[in-house]
This record gives sequence, structure tokens and C-alpha cells, in this order.
Amino acid sequence: MKAKILAAAALITLGALGSVSAADLPMPEPGYKAPPPPPVYNWTGCYIGGGGGYGWWNQDSQVVVTATGAPVFAQVTNGGKGWFGQGQGGCDYQFNMPLGTWNIPVVIGAFGDWEGGSIRGTQSTVTGVGSENESSTWAVGGRAGYLVTPRFLTYFDGGFTQARFDQINYNFSGGTLGFGPSGVSLPATTYNGWFIGSGFEYALDWLPIPGLFLKTEYRYAQYNTATPGFFIAATGAPFGTSLQTTKFTQMVSTELVWRFNWFGGHW
Repeated sequence: MKAKILAAAALITLGALGSVSAADLPMPEPGYKAPPPPPVYNWTGCYIGGGGGYGWWNQDSQVVVTATGAPVFAQVTNGGKGWFGQGQGGCDYQFNMPLGTWNIPVVIGAFGDWEGGSIRGTQSTVTGVGSENESSTWAVGGRAGYLVTPRFLTYFDGGFTQARFDQINYNFSGGTLGFGPSGVSLPATTYNGWFIGSGFEYALDWLPIPGLFLKTEYRYAQYNTATPGFFIAATGAPFGTSLQTTKFTQMVSTELVWRFNWFGGHW
């Protein structure tokens, strides 16, 4: 009997203490509304960006007879390096991918970009050498990434690319022919290829302008073998030989991206 009395007394005491504590709390002002929870950002939407970086290219090339494709000289490997500017635009879509008991936040998207600059090196044969410049590239492709945090994305990308290399005007490289212009040129040529890359992108949410991101990417591209023909610079007549060449490029770029996210994203 005593135990029941003590238990009842304890419950009454706890109830009284709770009433006193609640009475001590300040009452909300009339018309007060609790602030809404902070919005969760969604990467679904579109963006534009601009920046630049550093690139380098290498090539395996060989002079061949245009009519037959027979090699004239042994294969030569050379390359170039330099800086470029870049512009890009694209759209992304975010969703959760089930993986067991987890929901993995994933972003997929499509984009296009253009790079222009001066990635310059040399192209040489046994008798001549010329300055070779990759002046522009463009690419279209897709990417897929994982959100490490709601505002930090890591991704891989890939797709189709073209690169333009400007005309080469050759000089004699010494020996019995001496130095100076040889009168032989190689036309500007556009090469088709594919690329793969990886990078990361994160929100600059400490800036007063919403929607700004910083993106850094490494990209590797390989281009199909092409065989442009040499020609006489003074007359434009074919020289009878061609340069069979396969090119590879690598680029590291950083861009400032603005996400206007018309289709769902917000900050």
C-alpha cells in the first residue's frame, strides 16, 4: 500500500515540475510563425560557364607517298603545349539511385564546350621542321557524378571532340639544304576523335551572388589518324607526299559556372 502511495506522489510531483517549467518558457509573440526549414538544393537544371587552362598534345607521324601510302621516312613523335580559354553550357538532372538500403545521390547531364588558344609545338621531317599549333577544339558529351555533399559533385565525362591544327610552313633543318623557307606547307586540318575526363564541382555559396560554382577537370582525347597532303606554298600544287598522323591531347581546365536552374534547382 505504501509503495502505491509513494508512486502516486512521485507522479504528481513530476507533473507539477513539468507545469512549472512550461510556465517559465516565454510565450511566442502574436502572429509569430516558425521559420521554414532550409531548402535542399537540387542540381536539376542548366548552366553556362567560362574559364581556361593548360594543355599539351603529342603525335605519331610519318611521311608517306600520297598515291600509294608507302612510307618515305621513319615515324616521328613530337608535340606541343600552351594555354587556352574555354566556354561551356549544359544541363544536369539529379536523382537518388537505390543501392541496397542506401539512396545514392547521382547527377547525370549533357554539355557542349569550345576551347581556343595557342597550344604550340613542332612538326619535323628528315629535311624540314615547322611550327604546329592547335588553335581550337570543341566537344559534346555527357557526364555522370556522385554528390559527396549536397554542394560538392565528383564526376566522369566523355563524348565526341574535334580539334583544328593550323597550317604548317616548313623550313629546311640544315644539312646540305641549309636553313630558311622550304616552300612546302601542310594545310590546316580538323581531326575527329573521342575524349574521357574527370573532375569536381562545388558551390561558392559564401559569395553574395547565388548559383556560382567552381569546376576543375582533366580531359584526355585521342583523334583518328588523318593523312593531309603537302603542297607547294607558292602555287598550291600538291607535293606528292602526305603526313600520316595520329594525335593525342590532354587538358586541365578551371571554370566559373553559373547555374540558373530554370527547371528545379534553387539555393
